[in-house]
Amino acid sequence: MKTTLGFIGLGAMGGGMCMNLAQKSGCEVLATDLDMQNVYALSSYGVIASNIAEIASRADTVFLSLPSINEVEQVCLGEQGLLANAGSLKTIVDMSTSEVERVRALASTLQERGVSLIDAPVARSRAAAKSGTLLITVGARQDQFDQVKPYLDCMGSDVLLCGPTGAGQVVKAMNNMVLINTVHALAAAFAISERSGVSKDLLSQVLGLGSAASFALKLTGADYLAKDTFPEKMFSASYALKDLKLALGLSASVEVDNELTAVTARKLQQAIDVGYADNYYPVMYKMMSLNSADSL
Repeated sequence: MKTTLGFIGLGAMGGGMCMNLAQKSGCEVLATDLDMQNVYALSSYGVIASNIAEIASRADTVFLSLPSINEVEQVCLGEQGLLANAGSLKTIVDMSTSEVERVRALASTLQERGVSLIDAPVARSRAAAKSGTLLITVGARQDQFDQVKPYLDCMGSDVLLCGPTGAGQVVKAMNNMVLINTVHALAAAFAISERSGVSKDLLSQVLGLGSAASFALKLTGADYLAKDTFPEKMFSASYALKDLKLALGLSASVEVDNELTAVTARKLQQAIDVGYADNYYPVMYKMMSLNSADSL
């Protein structure tokens, strides 16, 4: 008999992740989402539409890809959640981006009921989720990591054990903090360049040839910042701000000054306040036209 896995949350990232898990794992994959059309759309890849109660009763390992720790806690501990319906359930793998201390507290609560929680947040783009080339940073014991790594390998090309519970979230928060702060610097450079009479297209090309070349420049420079294009249904300003708040909370908890990230968070908040909450987060570039001392 095939091993049964569960997957909850088939949004922008989770859909591709679940598709790859079903295609590559050799397991039966039961899935559910608030919008069940997201699940039905993957039926041709072997994903089976289900619900939380059935997933908890039949699956040994369940993967979560949810908006925040609030939804993770509700799915795990709510009256109709995984723990309330646990049958075969032994391991929950939280692939969401969540607060470190709340992840550790949830892991402790679940462990008391005989269920292990592994944090395994993902990095890279929606395209990487579809192609199975995500970066996955894992917080777990070595034996737990060894158990779930074959499944994570279906979804990511780089799967790394970062330390005990919560360590995956620490590394993910720092990854996103560095990326978003870098994009803030790029947005400022593009605004300054344009006002100084040098085109954004040219600046993008030149930066890519010099020491300022980076993944952030390649990802956002030529196709988005240089063209002043910030579509919806990508990694939005509101999600970027959420991730920066996680990084700021973590830095406060360990008493490390993080003024740079605080400035970037304010710029994202400005973009959200004028109506860009759902636009691709480099939209903070539009705030650079403000004639204020802190606009950069």
